[in-house]
Amino acid sequence: MLVKVFGSAVFGVEATTITVEVNIDKGIGYHLVGLPDSAIKESSFRIAAALKNNNYELPGKKITINMAPADLRKEGSAYDLTLAVGILVASYQIKAENLSEYVIMGELSLDGSLQPIKGALSIAIKAKEEGFKGLFLPIQNVKEAAIVEGLDVYGIENVLQIIDFFEGRGTIEPTVIDTKEEFSKTLEFPEFDFSDVKGQESIKRCMEIAAAGGHNIILIGPPGSGKTMLAKRLPSILPPMTMKEALETTKIHSVAGKTKEGGLMAQRPFRSPHHTASSVSLVGGGSYPQPGEISLAHNGVLFLDELPEFKREVLEVMRQPLEDREVTIARAKFTITYPSSFMLVASMNPSPGGYFNDPDAPVTSSPMEMQRYLSKISGPLLDRIDIHIEVTPVPFEKLTETRKAESSVEIRKRVTKAREIQSIRFENFENLHYNAQMSSKQIREYCELNESSLQMLKTAMERLNLSARAYDRILKVARTIADLEASENVNSNHIAEAIQYRSLDRDGWLG
Repeated sequence: MLVKVFGSAVFGVEATTITVEVNIDKGIGYHLVGLPDSAIKESSFRIAAALKNNNYELPGKKITINMAPADLRKEGSAYDLTLAVGILVASYQIKAENLSEYVIMGELSLDGSLQPIKGALSIAIKAKEEGFKGLFLPIQNVKEAAIVEGLDVYGIENVLQIIDFFEGRGTIEPTVIDTKEEFSKTLEFPEFDFSDVKGQESIKRCMEIAAAGGHNIILIGPPGSGKTMLAKRLPSILPPMTMKEALETTKIHSVAGKTKEGGLMAQRPFRSPHHTASSVSLVGGGSYPQPGEISLAHNGVLFLDELPEFKREVLEVMRQPLEDREVTIARAKFTITYPSSFMLVASMNPSPGGYFNDPDAPVTSSPMEMQRYLSKISGPLLDRIDIHIEVTPVPFEKLTETRKAESSVEIRKRVTKAREIQSIRFENFENLHYNAQMSSKQIREYCELNESSLQMLKTAMERLNLSARAYDRILKVARTIADLEASENVNSNHIAEAIQYRSLDRDGWLG
């Protein structure tokens, strides 16, 4: 008998429906075709033990299984349940008249229980698109898949549950998730709050501007000045995610197998890879491509602590994703694109010893050591960072202050208002949502300067020896400062503040 069961394969962040054809005939043998990888080839042993331990059996006949489309590589152990159900129906051990209405995925343990799989949300979205009635998944994945409305999502713990469902002996209720309730969690008080930070008012202001305009930022300061503490609190002042952003982010984390059991990701991600990270772990890839740290930070923050300690080639591969906000991984037989629209926050010491131009410093560095240290960061990478700010150590008086600082919730209100102004401004542009994404043409259109502002910018660029790359960045940041004040025009005070945030362009740093 020939039976068709439907599964799903995930490529990039999208799923493709796989038709598993099971044919049982006279003879002996187990033939699995359709470009399966080693994990799928080993499934026969898991299936045989799982069926045996639940009073069913792998028939001693010629079993031929084709995974169509046959020219598409299938990988992972998530097809165990699909194959097991197909074998049971094809060998007349169970009846399943409405089998074609469902997508079935899950990894089997030897006792018949199910292990979680990757990419459940992508699989559910594809199943709904293609008109399937329902989806069977391990119970651990059910919350993320149930986000998709209009699809019955069943979470099962054991192979017997799906057998009883098709045989009509037991009922499994589909899981229903209230996405609005899940989404309301974004408004909860954040774990890391700016009210914990003593002093550093100018840096907090800088962080607010970066969050309001989506600007990349680099913090330069000696050890213990609070760079990491400030960076960890940046997601708490970013605007709440929209439903579209939450689905995109959850989908990427689902494919990487990094979703928590809560289902929809309501909080913006914060990723902080170690400086020993390889270029593949950062941008994604591998023999079986997986999303990297920059994609896991999509719609959130990527924090690179001690930026010059990263290998130069690792930092260089980020240049294109920072510009295009997506990363394309090309292989001989396929090409995968992962979204990577993130805010880059980097921190660094001003010198190898950690102290720069400090007469009381315990360690000083020679000019040559300084130059070698700072040259690890290339000009083109710095070109993509809008704001450079020096972080100074907090004085003792500020550390012992009992006055409560401004909370993240209050700062986020101002940031959200500024983002709303930008959303209205860029509503006619498809991939433009905030100021940091503006091209040179849009900068000329939306950052018009009056005569006094132009003169101030000209004087500053000449006197501070600012590079040409700083010009566009200053205008973008000035536009964001104006938006925070709800000002329609970019004025000279906005330009003056934006000029302060280009530390690394001045002579004496990288010159």
